[in-house]
Amino acid sequence: MTGSKNLILQVSNAGAFLILVVVNALANILPLNGKTTAEISDLYPTLFTPAGYVFSIWSVIYILLLIFVVFQALPKQREEPFLRKISYLFVLSSIANVSWLFLWHYEQILISLVPMFALLGTLIAIYLRLQIGQSDVSLKEKLCVHLPFSVYLGWITVAPIANFAAALTAINWDGWGLGDVTWTVLVIIVAMVVTLAVIITRRDVAFSLVIIWALIGIIVKQIENQSIVITAGISAVVITVTLIAKIFHSSFVRS
Repeated sequence: MTGSKNLILQVSNAGAFLILVVVNALANILPLNGKTTAEISDLYPTLFTPAGYVFSIWSVIYILLLIFVVFQALPKQREEPFLRKISYLFVLSSIANVSWLFLWHYEQILISLVPMFALLGTLIAIYLRLQIGQSDVSLKEKLCVHLPFSVYLGWITVAPIANFAAALTAINWDGWGLGDVTWTVLVIIVAMVVTLAVIITRRDVAFSLVIIWALIGIIVKQIENQSIVITAGISAVVITVTLIAKIFHSSFVRS
C-alpha cells in the first residue's frame, strides 16, 4: 500500500469504529424497535445464554478497540505491517456488527445469523493474518493490536452459538429428538475443544479468559441444571489448567 492508501485505511478504521459505537449505544438508548438488545435476547431464552452481567464484556471490547483505533491512526503506524495485514477487514467486521444489531432488534433472528457469522469470519481472518500468539512483535503492538482482537474474537466465538440457539428457539426446532440440555452440553464441549486448540497452538491468554468468563456466566445462569453446570465447570477447569501448563511449559523452554 502507498502512504495515501494507508491514510485512507486509517481513517476508514476510525470511522467504522465510531459508527459501530454510536449504533450500539443508540440501539439501547432509543432503543431500536422499542426493545434493548438484552430484552430481545430474553424473548428467545436458551440454556447456552450466560447470565446478564457477562455481556458487560462489550465495554471491555469497545475500550480495547478504541485503543487499537487510536494506535493505528498514529502517523508513525502508517507503514507498519499490521495495518496492511488487517486491511479493510476491520471495516467489514464493523459493518457486519451494525447489520446484526438492526436485524436482531427487528427480530429477524434467523437472518441475523448471516452478519453474525460474517463478523466471526472477518475476525478469524484478522486473527490469522496477524498471527496472534505466533508472531514476534513489540509489546506495544501486542497490547494495542493483538489483545483487542483476541478478546473480540474470543467473545464472537461464543456469541454466534448463542445467536444460533436463539434462532432455533425462534423457529421451534425440535432438536432432532435430542433435548435442549444435551445440545447445550455438546456445544459447551465443542467450545472447550476450540479453546484448547487455541491454547496449544497460540497460547492466547486473552482469548481463553473470555471463554472462561462465558462458561462461568452459563454456570451462574443455569445453576439449577446439574448437567450444564458440571459440563461448563469441568470445561472451565480444563481450559484453566491447560493454559497454566502451556504458560509454564513455554517459560521453561525459553529458559
